[in-house]
Amino acid sequence: MNNFKFKAMKKVVFILLIMLTMPVIKTAAQNTNLEKLNNYKIGFFTKKLNLTSQEAEKFWPVYNDYQTQRNQIQIEKLKLNRNFNLNESTLSDKQLEEMGDKYVDCLVQESNLAVVFHKKLKEVLPPAKVIMYYQAENQYKIQLLNELQTAKQQQRLRPGRNF
Repeated sequence: MNNFKFKAMKKVVFILLIMLTMPVIKTAAQNTNLEKLNNYKIGFFTKKLNLTSQEAEKFWPVYNDYQTQRNQIQIEKLKLNRNFNLNESTLSDKQLEEMGDKYVDCLVQESNLAVVFHKKLKEVLPPAKVIMYYQAENQYKIQLLNELQTAKQQQRLRPGRNF
């Protein structure tokens, strides 16, 4: 009887350990993917802009700061959208008006941020590379979307590999 309880307890502990480590494994995988994406982006822009080491040293802090601030604004817009989608039928006209105002404020913040970023870019890159940056930004988005679509198509072709 004691042996049975011990085996049952071992199974419970084992299952709990697996359940507790799953989020850690998932987070580690996400961090790895984020790191890969970031390295890919650095390589992409460095190559497309043909950045010298001095230019890269000045460009990346400006770019990273811009992306951080831009991401915060986008998160705020997503929260507003999510709040609207979840509570659309229960929101008052006043609440809806406030949400619309906050959304437009986010758009204004993004525009102001783009103006500041552009001014900073002109301080760290020659004019031709500033324009090349905007072209590279569009190319990067297109290439990334294409690669994601290709990866999805390949995943569909390999059933049973979805974890």
